[in-house]
Amino acid sequence: MSLEILTSPALKGVTHGFFTRKGGASSGVYAGLNCGGGSGDQSNAVALNRARVADAMEVPHDKLVTVHQVHSPDVAVIDGPLDGDKPKADALVTNRAGIALAILTADCEPVLFADPAAGVIGAAHAGWKGAIDGVLEATLDAMERLGATRENTTAVIGPTISQSAYEVGPEFFERFMDEDPDYGRFFAGGEGDRMQFDLPAFGLYRLRQAGVGNAEWTRHCTYADADRFYSYRRSVHRKEADYGRLISAIRL
Repeated sequence: MSLEILTSPALKGVTHGFFTRKGGASSGVYAGLNCGGGSGDQSNAVALNRARVADAMEVPHDKLVTVHQVHSPDVAVIDGPLDGDKPKADALVTNRAGIALAILTADCEPVLFADPAAGVIGAAHAGWKGAIDGVLEATLDAMERLGATRENTTAVIGPTISQSAYEVGPEFFERFMDEDPDYGRFFAGGEGDRMQFDLPAFGLYRLRQAGVGNAEWTRHCTYADADRFYSYRRSVHRKEADYGRLISAIRL
């Protein structure tokens, strides 16, 4: 089975892709294109999957660059292949051609950024914690330091968990209300004291408030489409032992 690569018209002219789970070498709960080295999947299967992604992005395998994601607002500036331990960060930026920046997700937002005129790109992993702590704004800041301008930058959120599938408790809601009472707009009522959080809408809001030129969501829900996407929350509900990780990548 060939790889399935979702792209956005908003990033036309920039090589990028939100890869689904289709076309990979992994099996079992990881079946498909699991690119998560932190999963319990066989390392050779993950390596083969990542190699296929690098080939699709038309870069050498060592120039498909990822970081050690920790749900932080930290950004790594990438000048070339990473040797040794990967830096702990949740976003990457570069102005170097031929390097594919990639992030891994399984419900969190994968966000790809590009200012084609300046020749600067970025990629961010934004779950609720990273988003509220400022990883999207930090990515734009880092891109500016490389020569990008916010008004010329496009940011696209790829497949992520949608509001109907993202049930949260009162302590989660209170965390957002403590930050800004206006964030109540991103919650809908659920059963009992449960609420439904709209992660992609929150990501779009933060991007637009930060002054990005264009921000869009591809409108794919990871939880709802098990054939195409891995989902941490779905794996928990199914009582599965582990889950795969999707990869999203961009290059100049």
